[in-house]
Amino acid sequence: MPTAHVNGLDIYYEQAGSGPPLLFISGTGGDLRNKPNQFDGPFPKVFDMVSYDQRGLGRSDKPDLDYSMADYADDASDLMGELGIEKAHVIGVSFGGMVAQELVLRHPHRVDRLVLACTSPGGAGGASFPFHEIDHLKGEDRAQHLMPVSDTRRDAAWAQANPDTYRQLIAMSAVDPFAGEPGREMGARRQLEARAHHDTWDRLDQIEVPTLIAAGRYDGIALPATQENLAGRIKGSVLRFFEGGHLFMIQDRAANATMIRFLNGEDV
Repeated sequence: MPTAHVNGLDIYYEQAGSGPPLLFISGTGGDLRNKPNQFDGPFPKVFDMVSYDQRGLGRSDKPDLDYSMADYADDASDLMGELGIEKAHVIGVSFGGMVAQELVLRHPHRVDRLVLACTSPGGAGGASFPFHEIDHLKGEDRAQHLMPVSDTRRDAAWAQANPDTYRQLIAMSAVDPFAGEPGREMGARRQLEARAHHDTWDRLDQIEVPTLIAAGRYDGIALPATQENLAGRIKGSVLRFFEGGHLFMIQDRAANATMIRFLNGEDV
């Protein structure tokens, strides 16, 4: 099992593909055991991609102590160092986009080109959906609550008009195949606590690397208005909306292709 000793922890990672180095930072609750995942998409076909289970999640260590966004960013930087990657393109998705913001701000030498996908700056720029406030919801109750938030088109009227699809989506979202593992609930809670304090708003003007902000038009978690705020704060950034909600990367085939073009230095 590939692990690297990073920032005092053993971090599980995977690496695949060839080409320029790419660090892919996943979102809330990300666990590489869940398939399909980022390694089943197009990125390893173009890049030498590394992704990992963040502290408290998956097969990485789960220390029972306070986590900070700075910790997550330092984990990412130290992992790159352990793998001999001086600098890489970075894609941060949702919570991973928050980590990516901290990474480029704390360790700017690590980041070549940056994609911030369905994420938020916090502070005056707008926070993402407060998952820490619904941590008590589990299984189907949680899935039903989040359905119209993740994609604002999937409201009660849509659910009534599409009962079979609605039931399938709820069933898929409600299942946690690794529930009950030692430290799993605690580690997930620690991540949500750190996420609740995310705020890069006053520092975003320090980002100097080429940045693409990618978002779903119907995302109720990372709101479209928040993406406009991000774009206005990061100098020279490019903002692109896609047809989808928080999962726009699998809802709109143009999304990943646009990210790849951007990372390759092409116009988007």
